[in-house]
Amino acid sequence: MNISGNHSNDANGWILVLGGTGKTGRRIVTSLKEMGIPTRIGSRSAMPAFDWNNQAGWDACLNGVESVYVNYSPDLAVPGATDAIQAFVERAKVHGVKRLVLLSGRGEEEAQACERIVQESGLEWTIVRAAWFNQNFSEGAFIDMVQTGQITLPGGDILEPFVDVDDIAEVALVALTQEGHAGEVYEVTGPRLMTFKDIASDLSKATGREISYLQIPQEAFVDGLKASGAPQIVVWLLDYLFSTVLDGRNAHLTDGVQRALGRPPKDFADYAREVAASGQWKVAV
Repeated sequence: MNISGNHSNDANGWILVLGGTGKTGRRIVTSLKEMGIPTRIGSRSAMPAFDWNNQAGWDACLNGVESVYVNYSPDLAVPGATDAIQAFVERAKVHGVKRLVLLSGRGEEEAQACERIVQESGLEWTIVRAAWFNQNFSEGAFIDMVQTGQITLPGGDILEPFVDVDDIAEVALVALTQEGHAGEVYEVTGPRLMTFKDIASDLSKATGREISYLQIPQEAFVDGLKASGAPQIVVWLLDYLFSTVLDGRNAHLTDGVQRALGRPPKDFADYAREVAASGQWKVAV
């Protein structure tokens, strides 16, 4: 990510990146540091540590902070997220934070409730409302399926405009560091609607080996997650996403990336080629 132009933070204004070691957060942190902007990583492993479940540690993280990338883990849809976002916004205001950039999810009523809390905070805000991530297949829950050659998921022929995390991070970055993005809801998608069969086809071309898609019932998917030892909250979230959000409600493209960055979003096929070239999907022989 190469972002030019004058950033809006003064020399003393820190940017706090919550989830700063995650998919979007670590990309944002890398870019902020390259720009020479004082950056604080918000994670349980950082010093000072940030934990959504331990409000006592929030003050140390917010001290001297001007802007915050708000990334709630594991997802704004989970029970308790609205309470946590409300409490965090109130602490941010106490510390004189000026700007919030919230990562949100498309078609999630609970996420939109969290968006409203940020929008009504009295602070400058930008919402980045994202489709499903391309990187779920390389940095997330589905990487093993790519490596084994079979994507076994519910969803069937439902269309989803998968978006690249690089694009999400860059939209968040400009919202954090440049003027002109306050009050914007950037709903970000990739450039085309895809089924999981389309995903498998693009992955096959990129890797040079056959990757198929096998539709499985929702119950079998959830049972498999449980059997794999996935944390209970992850099981709940994926069950929710496949049963609730992946129902066709998001089967349309939006122009968030174009509006925020002045360019089209990255296509899944380009993402797949880049990851394949990096060796991330290489199967151990």
